[in-house]
Amino acid sequence: MDLGLAGKVVIVTGATANIGRGIALDFAAEGAKVVAVGRDEDAGARVVEEAKRRGAQAAVFVRADLLDPESPARILAEAQKLGPVDVLVNNVGGNVGAGLFVDSDPATWQGDIDITFTTVLRVTHAVLPGMSERGGGRIINIGSLSGIVGDYMLAIYSAAKGAVHTFTRILAKEVGKHNITVNAVAPYGTIADDPAAFSKGSRFNPETGFMLKSKAFAEAPAEDKAKRARAGVLPRPLAKPEDVSAAVLYLASGRAGFVTGTVMTVDGGTLL
Repeated sequence: MDLGLAGKVVIVTGATANIGRGIALDFAAEGAKVVAVGRDEDAGARVVEEAKRRGAQAAVFVRADLLDPESPARILAEAQKLGPVDVLVNNVGGNVGAGLFVDSDPATWQGDIDITFTTVLRVTHAVLPGMSERGGGRIINIGSLSGIVGDYMLAIYSAAKGAVHTFTRILAKEVGKHNITVNAVAPYGTIADDPAAFSKGSRFNPETGFMLKSKAFAEAPAEDKAKRARAGVLPRPLAKPEDVSAAVLYLASGRAGFVTGTVMTVDGGTLL
């Protein structure tokens, strides 16, 4: 199936590891012009090399920390060297800490909100004027199943992902008149099989341990661990990046031109 993504300029934030990397490389395989954004230059160079090998019409890496309010303008400027931005994938997100809310440090709350939600606002705000002026575009936000059901011991992160989902719906109402669709994909836990899919710039880093290896999770009482557990209906317990990227590419394509304001779950039947 030709998704009509060849030649499209696509920005993917958090593109150096796991879900973001998978998304960037699948757009590359469709012949898109990929702008991979991240903090790890070495991993970014590897993504660009692989993107070109898979057939990207162009691929560039932009080193940027989206916690810097000035970074979206710089990302947009680099992307526009390839042409007008057709697709934005807001993939950056994460959590500063984990544990019961009652034990949390209020000083950490804004960190979860900023990396998971404020980054979405900033990059979207930078890209929207151009899309509106041209009369078309696709925005896909990576939410989370935690934003639907809430992850135990991740109260602020879950709330921030919920905000991403709500923002998706509201923005879809505002920009539909410009032929811009806005959707979200909400994955369950997603881990790549390929060791190359990890990055020093993300929490998916073998040197520092993954999120689920955090001290708060590891030392939690058995009853707390049980409350975090969720099971799907399929044999495989976790999603893979390609499961998520397939949904993203569909929403970015012309096939999804009449789909907007949705939150598409990729959860292995967990919500069942």
